[in-house]
Amino acid sequence: MERTTVPLFDTRVPAVLLRTDRNPFHHGTLGAVRSLGRTGVEVHVVADCAGSPVGRSRFVRRLHAPPAADAGPDEIAAVLHRVAATLPGPAVLVPMDDASAVAVGRLRAGLAPGFLLPEPSEVLPEHVADKTELAAVCAALDVPHPVTVAPDSPAGAASAAWRLGLPVVAKWSRPWLLPAGSGLRSTVLVRSAQEARELYARTPEAGSPLLLQEFLPPGEDRDWFVHGYADRSGTLVAGGTGRKLHSWPRGAGLTAVGAWADRPPLWRLATRLVAELGYRGILDLDFRRCATTGRHHLLDFNPRPGAQFRLFTDTAGLDVVRALHLDLTRRPLPGGRPRPGRTFVVENYAPLAALRPAPAGRELAWHAHDDLAPGLAMWSLWSAHVSRRLRGRLRPTAPVAARPHVPPARHADTSTAPAAPGRPGDEKAGSR
Repeated sequence: MERTTVPLFDTRVPAVLLRTDRNPFHHGTLGAVRSLGRTGVEVHVVADCAGSPVGRSRFVRRLHAPPAADAGPDEIAAVLHRVAATLPGPAVLVPMDDASAVAVGRLRAGLAPGFLLPEPSEVLPEHVADKTELAAVCAALDVPHPVTVAPDSPAGAASAAWRLGLPVVAKWSRPWLLPAGSGLRSTVLVRSAQEARELYARTPEAGSPLLLQEFLPPGEDRDWFVHGYADRSGTLVAGGTGRKLHSWPRGAGLTAVGAWADRPPLWRLATRLVAELGYRGILDLDFRRCATTGRHHLLDFNPRPGAQFRLFTDTAGLDVVRALHLDLTRRPLPGGRPRPGRTFVVENYAPLAALRPAPAGRELAWHAHDDLAPGLAMWSLWSAHVSRRLRGRLRPTAPVAARPHVPPARHADTSTAPAAPGRPGDEKAGSR
């Protein structure tokens, strides 16, 4: 009697990737497209891929128009319902940014007929993505976290900056609410009390409270992250612990080069957080080790795949996105082994690292032998992007008429410094 082999993945169930931010160089989205597409799963992308290399991938079955940049939950739900109507059955839904994860968490009950989602959590994604609530969670669970203050006035912000010790990290509690084009960034390094005062004054524009946080200086072996997937039983599977070797911007931004590095205390801490919170789904935790105490402080709890999630691909090819699809389609997870020493490189942020030998294995964010078009498109688009930025900086400004000199007020703080460069969601300003 001939035995039939059941495929590992249920390829009858498509995947829908949802991303509401407009960053054309979001390599995490491409990683998820390739990860699922290579298994034979049909991948649909709901995101703005105009001018993005992601849309060039041969593993994208169909691109769908995203909701507006400032869309509320109802508009996001309407877009997802339209996508579901084009599919033959329920699909696995994968939010790729915080705003999407928060919206899907709120909309879970209404989306359930058309999409497969993790079991309901005791906490919603917005509860851990919110920086104010995360600080409270860490205090309640005795998890190391930088000292954080929520000022209630411009003067309070200036005072808190002095008390914490300049420089300090300034964060907006709910960065996904920052309006596009405002120039506000999710996280910046504040170097004077006056900067803190001025930033607080923009609270109504930001849409969420301003937090000032103790600055933990960057350094070698300081920045770590944990990726994982909490399955239906609450068990943390797939993923691993990693170390950030290089960031972009330097010392304050996203992972340009990361390495899989075994750090059991961090994995145990992540496992405890999942159990204590009753969390279900994919998570990406950012830590910084304090040089004085040696303790790893939790900086961010991202309730979605981190952009470098493909770093943690084990010997069976399992990563957190594949674990999600297998778990939600009731398929067993393959028993692979970890691959410490493996690296992940984002070529446009660390081009030299992409050329160096990698004995323990390496994955590039954009280039792949079985999917060449996105990597080629990235270099063309990135060159144009950099050229536009340079032209903007070099463009001469119109002369300004001379103004009479007005001396500063006697007690004014004139030591302001420009904030670190970046975009909303890109940087951690020295606290990641």
